Amino acid sequence: MSTLLVEGNQLARTFGAGPAAVAAVRSAAFQLRAGDRVALVGPSGSGKSTLLHLLAGLDTPTEGTIGWPGLGGHPRTLRAGLVAVVFQGPSLLPALDVVENVAFPRLLAGVAPAEAERQATAALGALGLSGLGRQLPDELSGGQAQRVAVARALAGKPRLLLADEPTGQLDHETAGPVVDLLLAAADAADAALLVTTHDETVAARMSQRWEMDDGHLVSPLGGW
Repeated sequence: MSTLLVEGNQLARTFGAGPAAVAAVRSAAFQLRAGDRVALVGPSGSGKSTLLHLLAGLDTPTEGTIGWPGLGGHPRTLRAGLVAVVFQGPSLLPALDVVENVAFPRLLAGVAPAEAERQATAALGALGLSGLGRQLPDELSGGQAQRVAVARALAGKPRLLLADEPTGQLDHETAGPVVDLLLAAADAADAALLVTTHDETVAARMSQRWEMDDGHLVSPLGGW
């Protein structure tokens, strides 16, 4: 059986307290293994992004447990490039140019500067962005910025690749190749890929479908 990368048990995340409390994720149980390709679908506000942040170790559950047995076991071990996230909104650092933005997480992972720049340049080239290397984020279109964010996620060959609406700002012609690259990168690293999406074309390219409904993870073990 393939390596178990992430496991959640009765996982919940509530924001606020008392009558104003909002339960974004309720009692979710799941496993993600190397090679999994998951589409996380559901209406806006159903808890998809919150669950993704929990999977990435960027947020802490209010209840339940989450562990990363195949990735070191603890959130603090996830900062070495084993997990990469493509965020839904703008996420580039405004003071850094495109190459520097893509290289920055590699530097944080302890990669030497020259090698980090080489990896960044290669990732940008794979997405057809080589000509944008020295531009600043505010000089990019929304679609270009999103593709740079994808390049940043792919540069380190992560074992767990999480993408929050990665094609939401892209037209259909551009979205297809981005999904191709996410799948190819996951294949090359024997990684798990989870994509939140409203796009059924994107969802159909994943082998599993998880559904969120009012914070509940309805089908964590099901396929199509």
